[in-house]
Amino acid sequence: MEEAGAAAIVLHSLFEEQLSLESQDLNRNLSRGAERFPEALSCFPDMADYNLGPDGYLEHIRQAKAAVKIPVIASLNGTSPGGWVRFAKDIEEAGADALELNIYSIPSHPDWTGAQVEHSYYELVKRVKSQIRIPLAIKLSPYFSARANLAQELASAGVDGLVLFNRFYQPDFDLENLEVVSSLTLSTPQELLLRLHWVAILHGAVRADLAVTGGIHSAQDVLKAMMAGAQVAMMTSALLKHGIKHLTYVRDQLVRWMEEHEYDSIRQMQGSMSYRAVTDPAPFERANYMKVLRSYALRTPAGMGTP
Repeated sequence: MEEAGAAAIVLHSLFEEQLSLESQDLNRNLSRGAERFPEALSCFPDMADYNLGPDGYLEHIRQAKAAVKIPVIASLNGTSPGGWVRFAKDIEEAGADALELNIYSIPSHPDWTGAQVEHSYYELVKRVKSQIRIPLAIKLSPYFSARANLAQELASAGVDGLVLFNRFYQPDFDLENLEVVSSLTLSTPQELLLRLHWVAILHGAVRADLAVTGGIHSAQDVLKAMMAGAQVAMMTSALLKHGIKHLTYVRDQLVRWMEEHEYDSIRQMQGSMSYRAVTDPAPFERANYMKVLRSYALRTPAGMGTP
């Protein structure tokens, strides 16, 4: 990926469940009754064997740092401010250039308020930030009622970067077997619009770098992210689909577009189409809702007359 043109690498996440002592109790509880209902365990992941494990993860960071010159960014996936956050220090000592905290939390309990959920984010950030000196980025979900305020508060709590947005994987229903099944769907370019919207709104409003993740597949997608105000465009699904060589193609197309449109650098275009830069910010607000609805033209299906 470095040879293909990547500017930095974000590693896969290490999970809170792999680090917490409580996971031992979790495994015991999940295993209880396995002798009678062994098939019941198939719906739970084996966290002990998932990816590399804590020791393997640290060694992977060391080896990656020895192999490349570009920044290597580690990732922790968790939700609660438990003792596992101390592992962030081990990640720093292993040589990671930065840490992404991937908060994948689904507040399903009806007693949890929005304020409580957001407060848990602040507390988690403070705990992790107290353990490390390297930059800390937070990968956020789009499901907040006041995203701009949340971003501002997280920046005030010490976050160096905001990654927009996490993709939640919803279960599907198998109607024949009457089972809830898990499925993984890679991102598509259509998902980029939500990211562009909020990066454009947050650009210049928060003291944190902005990264777009989800929907970056082409040079055009990268250009849109930069013009919205992002400092980083992340790409994963496109590489899984097309291979690492796709990075070289995207980079070449990006340079060609910039030369044709007389841009000397990314910085020259950064934020040029953000909320605060455009002449008419209405497309970022409620006016866009009404404009889009009016723009739809109802077409009569072929073979049917006009009523």
